[in-house]
Amino acid sequence: MLKQKLTSPVGTLFICIQAEFITNISYDEPANWELMTGERMEQILYERLVKQLEAYFEGELEVFVLPLSLAGTPFQKRVWQALSEIPYGEVVSYKDIAIAAGSPKAVQAVGQANRANPIPIIIPCHRCVKSNGELGGYNGADVDKKQYLLALEKGLSLI
Repeated sequence: MLKQKLTSPVGTLFICIQAEFITNISYDEPANWELMTGERMEQILYERLVKQLEAYFEGELEVFVLPLSLAGTPFQKRVWQALSEIPYGEVVSYKDIAIAAGSPKAVQAVGQANRANPIPIIIPCHRCVKSNGELGGYNGADVDKKQYLLALEKGLSLI
């Protein structure tokens, strides 16, 4: 397992890669970060991830092409799939994602699945907002990260 820290415009990202899959990107250091053992540099995949993240933050990449391995409930996986289908620069509501995930009344559960999203940015939970247009929370991170990512995708000034 490779665990690596990456500095980005939205702060330090904690990245985990296992075998041939990205398994986690976190804004906060995982509780078991220091206990992870058996590190093996999956260098090619890590370099692909870094290049794609850099291109994304430069406004040059809209769609990530990376192998992912997602651990979650069937509902969470449906939500994450629906999130992955939101076009770059667009936003949808939690209700829209609930409908797309096949559970139209599970709006709060969609919010919880967003918060549990193990690979933010790549699985763009930042593109999901409240029905009234308010941003709502963001994957356990500050809402300013969500604002930054949405502004980046809209081509707005980030200063």
